[in-house]
Amino acid sequence: MRRMIVPAAVLAVVATACSLSVGSRDGATSAPSPVAEPQVSTTPVVSGTEPVADVVARVLPAVVNVTTDISNGTSQGQGVGTGFIVRSDGVIVTNCHVVEGGTKVTVSTSEADPERFDARVIGGDCEHDLAVLKVDANGLPTVALGNSSDLRLGQRVIALGYALALEGGPTVTTGIVSALDRTITAQDPGCDPATCGPDQTRTYTDVIQTDAAINHGNSGGPLVDMTGRVVGINSAGDDAAENIGFAIAIDSAKDTIDQAEADPLAPSAYLGVTTQPVTSDLAFQLNLSVDSGAYVVATTSDGPAASSGIREGDVIVAVDGREVASSEELGSVLTDLSPGDRVTVELVGTDGARRSVEVTLGSRPLPVDLP
Repeated sequence: MRRMIVPAAVLAVVATACSLSVGSRDGATSAPSPVAEPQVSTTPVVSGTEPVADVVARVLPAVVNVTTDISNGTSQGQGVGTGFIVRSDGVIVTNCHVVEGGTKVTVSTSEADPERFDARVIGGDCEHDLAVLKVDANGLPTVALGNSSDLRLGQRVIALGYALALEGGPTVTTGIVSALDRTITAQDPGCDPATCGPDQTRTYTDVIQTDAAINHGNSGGPLVDMTGRVVGINSAGDDAAENIGFAIAIDSAKDTIDQAEADPLAPSAYLGVTTQPVTSDLAFQLNLSVDSGAYVVATTSDGPAASSGIREGDVIVAVDGREVASSEELGSVLTDLSPGDRVTVELVGTDGARRSVEVTLGSRPLPVDLP
C-alpha cells in the first residue's frame, strides 16, 4: 500500500496534497562545512525538573509563523507554515514550499502579542525544500544550528511549529530519531494539483525520520536536540501512518544559508497583480474598449496595486510613462524599476474610462527562478 505524505504547510483556501515515496539513499555523502554560529553548551538543558520545557523556553522566542498570500490567477489562498530566526538582524530559515509561488510573505513572532514583518526571500534551494527569508528588524532572538551528522538513532528530539494553523501559538511535540539518511520523493508543490503528473516530482535527500508529530503547518519549523540546537527543518508528515514525520537534515542546508547571508538575492519591483495579455478574442469576450494591454485577473490583498485602487477587470496600458501592450511588457517595465519607486499607472476600467493612479512599488517576496 502506497503511503501518502504531504508537505506540512497549511493552505487555507486552496489546499494541495502531495504524495511522496520513501526510501534509503545509496551511499553516503560528506556533510557541508558548518556555518559560523554562537558558542552553545553541548550538554542537555536542565535547569529544572522538565528538560523539554527548558529547551522550549530557550528555542521558542526564535520560532516564527510564516504566512504566504498565493494567487494562481483564478483564485487566491493563504499558506501557513513555520520558520526560525538564525541571525538577529532578521534572517529566517523555512521550507521552500511554504513560500513558493507567494505574492506576499508575512512573518509573525511567537509572542502572545506578536510583531509582524513583511519578508522577502534572499536565497534558497527548492530542490532541497529550503528558503531563506529576510525581515527588516534588529535584536531578534536566534536559535543556534547543531550538527545533524552527530545524531544517533533513538536520540530525543523536539519539533516546534504552527501545526494546523491553530490559534494560541506554536505546538511542541517530542520524539526520537527514528531513522537517518532517508530519501523522499514528493510531487512538485509548484504544479497545479489538477494536472500534476507522476514525472513532476522533487527528491529530497538527507532526511531525518522522527516519531515527533509533524502536521500541516509545521513546515519550516525547527527540529531541535536536547541542547536546544536545530538539527533538522520539519518538512513533511505521513497522513496514512502513525508517528512518522520527516525533517531536512540541517547539515545539508548550511551552505545555502551561508550563501544567502553573504550574497542575498537583490529585491525586485513588485506591483501585486496577476495579469493576462489582452488579445482580440479576449477583448471581444469581455467587451473591452482596448485591444492591447495587461488585463488584471486578480490583485494581491493589501498589495501595492490593490492599495492604490487598481481593481480586477482593469487593463494596464502604461507604467511610468512606458506603454504596456501585454503582460510580458508589464514584466519588462517592472524589471527596470526598483522597490520603493513611485510610478504612474495608466488604466482602462471596465466602463471604458481611462484613469491614472500613483503606486509605490513593493518588493517581490519570491523570485520566479529561485536557485
